[in-house]
Amino acid sequence: MPRPTTFDVALVVPLRGPAGIFGPSAELCAELAAEEVNRSGGVLGRELRLIPVDGGAPPDAVAAEVGALVGSGRVEGVTGWHISSVRQAVAPRIAGRVPYVYTALYEGGERTEGVFLTSETPDVQLFPAMRLLARERAARRWFVVGNDYVWPRRTALQAKRFAARAGLAVAGDSYVPLGTHDFSATLRAIERSGADAVLMLLVGMDAVRFNRAFARSGLAGHCLRLSTLMDENMLLASGHTATGDLFSTAGFFASMITPENLDFHGRYAGRFGAEAPPLGSLGESCYEGVLLLAALVGRAGSVDLRSIGANAEQVSYEGPRGLLRLRQRHVNQRIYLARADGVDFDVLTQLDTSSWNQHI
Repeated sequence: MPRPTTFDVALVVPLRGPAGIFGPSAELCAELAAEEVNRSGGVLGRELRLIPVDGGAPPDAVAAEVGALVGSGRVEGVTGWHISSVRQAVAPRIAGRVPYVYTALYEGGERTEGVFLTSETPDVQLFPAMRLLARERAARRWFVVGNDYVWPRRTALQAKRFAARAGLAVAGDSYVPLGTHDFSATLRAIERSGADAVLMLLVGMDAVRFNRAFARSGLAGHCLRLSTLMDENMLLASGHTATGDLFSTAGFFASMITPENLDFHGRYAGRFGAEAPPLGSLGESCYEGVLLLAALVGRAGSVDLRSIGANAEQVSYEGPRGLLRLRQRHVNQRIYLARADGVDFDVLTQLDTSSWNQHI
């Protein structure tokens, strides 16, 4: 049988639904990474090629498509940003068969064989931010607003446990379906709760619509918002009048002034032009997903998952966030708190995550 000349990877990113707002920048960032990997010799001497899969389809449909690609030998790896319910459908379908680099922030606890993760979890992303805002802004009474699926539900449960330990209160919560347009009942519940802070666990356009409704309600005058999923595309879509006292915590912001990030911006603009979708944390995560997948396979010298797993702790890659390494299949990373300044983020500080127990 002839040796394949390409190393094909399923790129699973949302192209529809509330998360579809991330799709264009995610695809371009992944494409940029693939081109750079190929200029450096590819993967195992083969050209890395991305095969797009719409991660905005129903989870079972996404899992069936990815499973068919893997089962037929069409792809030898999977990566991309998609919501946790999609990951939970895909991971068992391809477990132990090909490496799967998941790039979305998530609720923690993923242990399926062959899954590697680049993004944030509540213990290092959310809890330090809540504690800092409690200290600096007297944000002690919280209300949780989330979409009704696994990531918001499990993250909120962890936030409630943290709040109890930290002397904070969660005054209420509201979970809405993906694709919600009307937040009037949720806003009334926030007002009745007396909360001084809202934890937003909303995806894409749902968060955009909530931001706009929140601003119109007048709550922004006495209630801050904290989101763990608020990238630059969502901020721009919300509009400058809807982002007052809105905070975000993440491992990457496009506005960070570092040599690595400035270089990334230059390469992205040089490749796709000034009119390309804005760079954001979620698109950047897909860039890293391709780099990490290539590094894992390259370090192992094969696509054998046992070899990849045995060598994973020695894997590193360098991207817009600098040099990063794996620890127990999760990227060990720095986390930042930023405040919205119109439709840009002002990065305020790096959070102290040293005291938090890891999820893994």
